[in-house]
Amino acid sequence: MTHLAGSAPADMTTYTAVCRLEDIDRESGVAALVDGSAVAVFRTYDDQVFALSNYDPFGLASVLSRGIIGTRTLAEETVPFVASPLHKQAFDLRTGRCLDDASVVVPAYDVVVADGVVLVGGVKESR
Repeated sequence: MTHLAGSAPADMTTYTAVCRLEDIDRESGVAALVDGSAVAVFRTYDDQVFALSNYDPFGLASVLSRGIIGTRTLAEETVPFVASPLHKQAFDLRTGRCLDDASVVVPAYDVVVADGVVLVGGVKESR
């Protein structure tokens, strides 16, 4: 879950400061190294912030941070996604699940924004 206001998480040792929220343009992403893993951090048009692995399992390259941000309606639910810049597969920003092939999932990370700073935590549990 993304928190856009307030203070930092209680256990700061499990989060890595990536950048200031204002450093990420709306509808775009940035790449960051978090505990040795390439992570793509995204900001949506409505200031939600998400983090996925930067690795595109279809294109076999670390490029998801350069993908196209959008939404898709699935079963009457609006799903925020990033489309890979290589082969255009869409990944749910909340879960990392590929919207084009449900058997493929990239890791999704916990993210908080505290005092204007984007903090990335550990990998979320699969849903």
